Amino acid sequence: MKKCMLFLAVVLITAGASAQSDKYMAAMKNNIAAIDTSFKNPASLLTLANNFERIATAEKNQWLAYYYAALCHVNYTYTMQDKSKIDAVADKATALIDKADSLQPNNSEISCMKSMIASSHMMVNPMQRYMEYGQEISSYLDAAMQQDPSNPRPEYLRGQGLKYTPEQFGGGCATAKPVLQSSLDKYNKFKPVSDIHPNWGKQRVEMLLADCK
Repeated sequence: MKKCMLFLAVVLITAGASAQSDKYMAAMKNNIAAIDTSFKNPASLLTLANNFERIATAEKNQWLAYYYAALCHVNYTYTMQDKSKIDAVADKATALIDKADSLQPNNSEISCMKSMIASSHMMVNPMQRYMEYGQEISSYLDAAMQQDPSNPRPEYLRGQGLKYTPEQFGGGCATAKPVLQSSLDKYNKFKPVSDIHPNWGKQRVEMLLADCK
């Protein structure tokens, strides 16, 4: 009888864990799918960030929810007209990605996100902030490439930065193109770990390369 009760308890616990996992995956997929279209209404990025943060609160051991919440905040900074308010949003992204980092240290995608946050801070005043944040951006991208050489996003971010850097400062299409092409080559071979792991950026790289032809 005791064995039967123990077996039943194990079955119920396993079923409960599976249901929770299914709920987590469904919530993540729904919100990730909404990120691309959110740029048509940038305020919805903040709604998505809040959604991901709620998922992270419920699933405290899942770094991806914190990662996507940070990604939404960073993407929102790129749409902001009032540059004086960018730092506060970028700081929120930092707090979120630090939580992801504590759960998944030495992760290439997290290092990419840190570089993007540094870019957000820099664009508040590029001339004044380049010395501080330019080095930070580069350092995080170097780390991301070392942590996962097959990840296409570090070179995408580096190539994008080069494309929009004036030629007199070492940028422009001639410098950016080989970096972006290397990123695209990696995108063509890249397979995300799961349906909810990062898999964004390829279309943007293709667009940037097309601009450089």
